[in-house]
Amino acid sequence: MIPREPVRRIDVPADPPRGWRGLPRWLGALALVAVAAFAGYQLAMQAGLARLREAAEHRLDMLATGLDADLARFDYLPALLEMTPIVPALLGTPSDMQLRDAVNRYLDGVNATAGSEMLYVLDGGGTSLAASDWDKPGTTLGQDLSFRPYVIDALGQGRGRFYGVGITSKRPGYYLSYALRRGQPQRGVVAVKVNLEEAERAWRKLPGDVALIDQRGVVILATREDLKFRPLLPLDAAQRAEVLRSRPYGEASLQPLQWTQKESLDRDVQVISLDGRDQLATARTLRGAPWQLMVLDDLAPVRVAARNTAITATLAMTVLLLVAVALWQRRRAVRQKLADQAALQAAHDTLESTVVARTAQLRAAQGELVHAGKMAALGQMSAGVVHELNQPLTAMRTLSESAGILLDRNRLDDVRGNLERIRNMVDRLARLTSQLKTFAHKSELPLAPLLLSQAIADAQVIVADASKKVRVTVQVDVQPATLSVMAEEAALGSVLANLMRNAIDAMQDAPLRTLRLEARHKGGPAADADGRVLLSVTDTGPGIHPDILPRLFEPFVTRKPAGSGLGLGLVISAQLVRAMDGTLRAANLETGGACFVIDLPAAIAVIHNPPVPCAVSVSPDSPLSIAQQE
Repeated sequence: MIPREPVRRIDVPADPPRGWRGLPRWLGALALVAVAAFAGYQLAMQAGLARLREAAEHRLDMLATGLDADLARFDYLPALLEMTPIVPALLGTPSDMQLRDAVNRYLDGVNATAGSEMLYVLDGGGTSLAASDWDKPGTTLGQDLSFRPYVIDALGQGRGRFYGVGITSKRPGYYLSYALRRGQPQRGVVAVKVNLEEAERAWRKLPGDVALIDQRGVVILATREDLKFRPLLPLDAAQRAEVLRSRPYGEASLQPLQWTQKESLDRDVQVISLDGRDQLATARTLRGAPWQLMVLDDLAPVRVAARNTAITATLAMTVLLLVAVALWQRRRAVRQKLADQAALQAAHDTLESTVVARTAQLRAAQGELVHAGKMAALGQMSAGVVHELNQPLTAMRTLSESAGILLDRNRLDDVRGNLERIRNMVDRLARLTSQLKTFAHKSELPLAPLLLSQAIADAQVIVADASKKVRVTVQVDVQPATLSVMAEEAALGSVLANLMRNAIDAMQDAPLRTLRLEARHKGGPAADADGRVLLSVTDTGPGIHPDILPRLFEPFVTRKPAGSGLGLGLVISAQLVRAMDGTLRAANLETGGACFVIDLPAAIAVIHNPPVPCAVSVSPDSPLSIAQQE
């Protein structure tokens, strides 16, 4: 025997105390994360603002072109009336009632043809001599309008334009005026009133808010009624005096808007605060009038998107830093490994056989651990698959046995019906297996309108054998009979079958075995059809054990004996309900038994010719009524 040398101990210098040595690295990492979040937010905000500006410019091009066309469409009317003989004749003899009546009717015809709101003629003093609405209440006929700006401008400059509320009609409109001066310095004025409310109604079909602002900074047209006839800023004394004299806004109080300019992005693009909400205001000056057309877009969606981008950038930078730390740790581990190898090489002659034996043991243990991990993962996966496939397979077995009995009795139609149901079960099995992939990838189930009475009837077929064996009475009450939900057929059927089977198992030793399913609109019969639907499954068993109730929807939580249950059914059911935009909750009833309530979105589409479900009376203190009150 070769004597072994004593193992030589190699002392490796210990690392010095760290203290505050790692603080700069942590601060640097936090700074990188903050810079990534700030950059992501700023880039997303600028991109969102650019998209909003582009869309606003496009809308302004369309709206300004249409509004300019509406304002210029009637420019020819005043000049046209000057060339009509009866109009200058009326200005020469205003007391001729027959001539005045002829001019009234002529103006009515021209107004109807042109499509304007009102057309009228005023004398040199600003008094209305003839009007297209002479026979209607609130006519301007005989009114002194000399104080109106469009009359003053026409008499002084030859033409006038004005937007304001009518003195007699109390309706806002755009006024065009033209001085009649043929043969004399001034003889009268022809005015036409244009209704812009049609254009305003068309604006409401576009995204965002639209406002038309006059030369005083007062909103005269808007898609929001609360903005009309309100100035962006308080009017000064001269403007208020002019408003009191010409009365362009009727009886409006001219309460200033809560308008604050926060940032100017361009000459006509600003970030403003309106009623406490930040908005992007994009303006355009009209060619045909001294007004500004403004589009307001809410900045909240842009900021939410920018915030989400900042969060994403933060997470990405965090992941990069973690990868860098992992690489650094790996490099450090490699260096440590090289140091260990050097130490082991020094003791190689004396420890070689021991190292080989221990290495073999470690490899064997590692292989066993890897094998055990694989078997555990395979067991969990197969348990979930078996649990999900067991109920349809049981139903298929029941249907096949029933088909054999029906075949012996020569009831071929019923046999064909059972075979059709078996085929549907096979399709359901295919969908169930595809849903297991859905769980892994966290994708959403395809939802469609589904009749609750039909889904409950299909689930009853699946548990028919078990309920008959335990002698359970099943009661179904769906009100109304056409009650439908947005769900996936196979997923909802699997959830109902699992809840009904659990209830049947719980009532095996109960003296009273009643399984009850109720479905109602959340909030009662008067609730909207596109609201929520509550579906309750109650039993008369011993209820849920208090120790399990808080952890009921956790994996592998069950009080069933070994081999009878895996504790995965309720976990899978809750996940299926969540994938259908619903919730699943459980509670014990005061009268005994358990109650499971499924909350699902109601179907918008109407399903015709539903089958007639089994119905029973509903008491005010039923579990479904209690769930609705919650």
